[in-house]
Amino acid sequence: MEPGAWGNKTVVTEFILLGLTENIELQSILFAIFLFAYVITVGGNLSILAAIFVEPKLHTPMYYFLGNLSLLDIGCITVTIPPMLACLLTHQCRVPYAACISQLFFFHLLAGVDCHLLTAMAYDRYLAICQPLTYSIRMSRDVQGALVAVCCSISFINALTHTVAVSVLDFCGPNVVNHFYCDLPPLFQLSCSSIHLNGQLLFVGATFMGVVPMVFISVSYAHVAAAVLRICSAEGRKKAFSTCGSHLTVVCIFYGTGFFSYMRLGSVSASDKDKGIGILNTVISPMLNPLIYSLRNPDVQGALKRLLTGKRPPE
Repeated sequence: MEPGAWGNKTVVTEFILLGLTENIELQSILFAIFLFAYVITVGGNLSILAAIFVEPKLHTPMYYFLGNLSLLDIGCITVTIPPMLACLLTHQCRVPYAACISQLFFFHLLAGVDCHLLTAMAYDRYLAICQPLTYSIRMSRDVQGALVAVCCSISFINALTHTVAVSVLDFCGPNVVNHFYCDLPPLFQLSCSSIHLNGQLLFVGATFMGVVPMVFISVSYAHVAAAVLRICSAEGRKKAFSTCGSHLTVVCIFYGTGFFSYMRLGSVSASDKDKGIGILNTVISPMLNPLIYSLRNPDVQGALKRLLTGKRPPE
């Protein structure tokens, strides 16, 4: 911290992240665990991307969105885990103010795109099952690209809004963040200026990034469920539900942890419980996504086997 143009106030130039634990021996164990999780997550999502790229059968809208989701998962975990690993390795975590704000921006940008991309995937499943005759027209390549562009645009506006709103707050000290990465609630706790506007922006952002997408997903799957139940054969119903099961599992994990983190508007204080939820958001969810999609999907399994064995896909 250093004196600045704030009169007798002291301007914070860096933040100290407390991380997950102050126990040095435990830090070494956590380093190994999170390094393993990072390698598995990046490797798993790259495998999904490679399978989608080389397997013609997977060149469909559903897997186009899944490929984008894998890229986002790699980005989300890369924004938070490598800096945390560096902190665990050096047993201290001093983060410059600009780096902290940048991490905040990119985390909310990537996580926000994730929110809306899951909504686009639900819409894709709705069209495929409820409107099969017009599916190829309504989900053309141009539409797929437009949906991804809209997801990115909405998330960029949301992330930029929160970042600018945080950057104009006064941080006079203390500068100790009770978390393992820079996020809104723990930073709010350290501000020496009013965070009323930030709280309102957080509410609006959580509504547009969480509640609205969840409503669209729920409506889409309500129509899907109604359409599937009208299918006469049990085999047909099973096949229809199997294409949605993986996506619904990911939605439940992602939104379950996200709502717990950002919809508790009555309190912005950070706690050890928030760190646990943060691990679910930043580590567990991106790591489980490729496992969920590969374990439940025979097409992806077949593509991965051919990729590993070097066999060419069937014509």
